[in-house]
Amino acid sequence: MKEGKVELYINETLEAKGAMFFSLIDPVDYKSEEAAIKTARDSVKGGADLVLIGGSVGVQGDLLDNVARRIKEEVDVPVTLFPGNIATITEHADAIYFMSILNARNPYWITQAQMLAAPMIKKKRIEPLPVGYIIVHPGGTVGWVGDANIVPREKPKIAAALAMAGEFLGNRFIITDTGSNPQAQGSGPIPIEMIHAVKSAITVPYIVGGGIRNTKDLRTAYASGADIVQIGAVFEGSNGASAFKISSEFSKVAKEEGAKKLKKS
Repeated sequence: MKEGKVELYINETLEAKGAMFFSLIDPVDYKSEEAAIKTARDSVKGGADLVLIGGSVGVQGDLLDNVARRIKEEVDVPVTLFPGNIATITEHADAIYFMSILNARNPYWITQAQMLAAPMIKKKRIEPLPVGYIIVHPGGTVGWVGDANIVPREKPKIAAALAMAGEFLGNRFIITDTGSNPQAQGSGPIPIEMIHAVKSAITVPYIVGGGIRNTKDLRTAYASGADIVQIGAVFEGSNGASAFKISSEFSKVAKEEGAKKLKKS
């Protein structure tokens, strides 16, 4: 499969800036569609490089269509789907994380859901981004829904081996995600040692998600090896009220850490 416009945009931006920051909007977690749309718009004004739309439960149908269409009308960066299942598809998106959960126990999440969704994605001309998805403790909702053999936080070599296998299988992006469960025991961002181990094991862009709630955590993630960090819960916590401020602060860190990466290379 040839590199599409969104994948090219990501690769060229990483080459030019060294790091990227994605905002993740789960419209189910906002008080209204307008609040979700405003958050996406303000996050891009603050410097987010791409908007993700999705969630583990209930992001589909009219809600997804309306939110994706409005966000796409109001931002100038790619709008990409972060699907919870085969219903998280809309023609109003530019691209979709075409994900395989690499540590799923149920083959549905490895290849079957992808097989069911592929014809519709092609028909609607949504660009598929081949993503290998690794769920790390505590896993949150996605860990439960995705029936994952969740990677222990203290086992970075397992995550690295999964990431390596994902790249060997053809995934052009790898993501490690702790899920959105800040109250769980032992929760927090992906551990430093795990980020470093995964980055050292692969050559494709590495995305880190889950548990990052402040600029310190964000800076640590980039310094440890993340190419891209996606942020959702922080925006949801304020219900979007501070999206521009949060995004501006996070974007500043991404630029600074990206510049450091480019200088080292």
